[in-house]
Amino acid sequence: MMKSKQIHLVSRPTGVPSQANFNLVEVTLPDLQAGQVLVKNTWMSVDPYMRNRMIDRESYIPPFQLGEVMDGGAVGEVVESNNPQFPVGARVSNISGWRTAFISNGEDLTQLPEVDLPDQHFLGVIGMTGLTAWVGLTKIAQLKPTDTVFVSAASGAVGSVACQIAKLYGCRVIGSVGSDEKAEMVKAMGVDAVINYKTAGNLTQALREAAPEGIDVYFENVGGEHLEAALEVMNDYGRIAVCGMIADYNADSPQPGPANLLLINTKKLTMQGFIVMDYFDQYEAFVGQMAPWLAEGKVKSEETVYEGIEHAVEAFLGLFEGRNKGKMLVKL
Repeated sequence: MMKSKQIHLVSRPTGVPSQANFNLVEVTLPDLQAGQVLVKNTWMSVDPYMRNRMIDRESYIPPFQLGEVMDGGAVGEVVESNNPQFPVGARVSNISGWRTAFISNGEDLTQLPEVDLPDQHFLGVIGMTGLTAWVGLTKIAQLKPTDTVFVSAASGAVGSVACQIAKLYGCRVIGSVGSDEKAEMVKAMGVDAVINYKTAGNLTQALREAAPEGIDVYFENVGGEHLEAALEVMNDYGRIAVCGMIADYNADSPQPGPANLLLINTKKLTMQGFIVMDYFDQYEAFVGQMAPWLAEGKVKSEETVYEGIEHAVEAFLGLFEGRNKGKMLVKL
């Protein structure tokens, strides 16, 4: 019998989560039944959206339940099988992260393609993370080569991919980051201008200086001051793709919106939020573009890796402390 280490949510956080909200539990998995497989996870993802699932409220995805294992993106290997569709040795993606092993009937598994890419890329640049960046730019913002694009959280998982896609489309790209080290990483990706918002002083003025002719597209990951600055500097008919607003995820009360929302009207702007799971039908088209870019070295995958499920909560909390460059992953 295989044992599985799991992370359970034991209390709902108020404000910034802490280790006290989680518990590491070890369980013994039962014997396989007909049609089932045993999967040993090798990599799992931690993502900012998971913070919203810790709140007991109706949303586009059900909240985590107290006293139960959480779930999230992972990749793993079939180590025992009673299902011919998933033989032993098959590499699979799944949504049963936050645990080292689990039993499945196969309905929640997708076999990874036989391509010369590291398995963890299917959690990042060629997985949901990369698809999010691609959808936000190409489907929501309707990216054009003549656009000037501003990306907040440009050194993060989605932001770093968005920057690279925009450059490959021929755009001028400006990124916002929270440290000089992250600024150097983003510059190495070919971004035209980088703002360290922690040292820039007036963010709106810094964005005006980086984009003297204005911005046409804002890829929104942060909210708050970043959104206010983007609205000020947007050109008429600009487009804002709202991927997330991490600045407000840990707020324990509703936060005031930017004081300049009227500019959406006066500048005739388009601002649209999106959830990537609504665009899974676009995955094949996305891979058709992303796979050659990766193979040719035109897109690079930045990763921050924590070792062991014992450090999964630490990795998750690090997302809100700016400890990641690129995709935050846990190697199991």
